[in-house]
Amino acid sequence: MNSQDPRTLQLAERLDTVKARIAAAQSTSTRSRTGQPDSGTPTLIVVTKFHPAADVLRLQSLGVADVGENRDQEAASKALEVAAAGAAPLRWHFIGQLQKNKAKSVAAYAHSVQSIDRASLVTALGNAMARELGTTGRAPLECFIQVDLSEAYADLAETAGLADAAAQAASGPSSRGGAAPSSIMELADQIASAPGLSLAGLMAVAPLGFEPEAAFELLATASARLVAAHPNATAISAGMSHDLEAAMAAGATHLRVGSDILGPRPVVL
Repeated sequence: MNSQDPRTLQLAERLDTVKARIAAAQSTSTRSRTGQPDSGTPTLIVVTKFHPAADVLRLQSLGVADVGENRDQEAASKALEVAAAGAAPLRWHFIGQLQKNKAKSVAAYAHSVQSIDRASLVTALGNAMARELGTTGRAPLECFIQVDLSEAYADLAETAGLADAAAQAASGPSSRGGAAPSSIMELADQIASAPGLSLAGLMAVAPLGFEPEAAFELLATASARLVAAHPNATAISAGMSHDLEAAMAAGATHLRVGSDILGPRPVVL
């Protein structure tokens, strides 16, 4: 990929802008999941959904090592195309809602699945990974439990006396998917006991229509409880183009940024 072609130059500029935001946020935030100063830079996952494999190769030439996709058919196709180009291996993160019948396909290319929200999906991924381990010997699949914060956020708003906000949060549109906070430990135990699966931590998207800070604080609290039971499950995947600073302030270890780097979804004629 020509490093001087206009699209590569555009991506490089946008990538540098996002990295500068991360550096600025890191310099003003000393919080980690344990409450201790944390000097580690969060993993930047560039969300490439709807964009062509050519853009993934451009990003790779710019030093990007982690990309995110939310549709298996698109992700599997891109992973094959990028591999066929002879490029160095990328870490592919599946971040969308996943059907059980796609578990086998995802297990073939994904470094992580960040949208685990039910026991049946854990079972399907465990079975798929058992087959993968037997044939390819790949590394365990990193698993993030996606947490639905909308109900908890409604409780928080109600406690704070924000009746309108509580009603909005409880009405459904604010939900971004995921498991109820009360299900985290059960899912975590299931993942931790499944061969081929590695419990990484939690993932969440801030509820629609609300400032993200309180949601990410709830996620950080849930993470601390999880780490108390599973000390290695320290990852927090939170923060996108519009709220990465708030996520970092709450201890995010992984950021998922798409539009601020790749721009709007390509027009399909």
